[in-house]
Amino acid sequence: MTKQDLLSLIEKKRAELIQVVSKNGLNSSVAIKHSQELDILLNEYNRTFIKKIQTVN
Repeated sequence: MTKQDLLSLIEKKRAELIQVVSKNGLNSSVAIKHSQELDILLNEYNRTFIKKIQTVN
């Protein structure tokens, strides 16, 4: 997966989370599920792209 693909998925999931929270509340099970999915994507981005940049420097 390219960096841009992953960033697009992150933005899509973030937008979904915002919609779910506004409709169902921050503590709803569906909001928590979306938040966890966003966390997974953010962790993948960090693991794949951020850590590599730091080790190069």
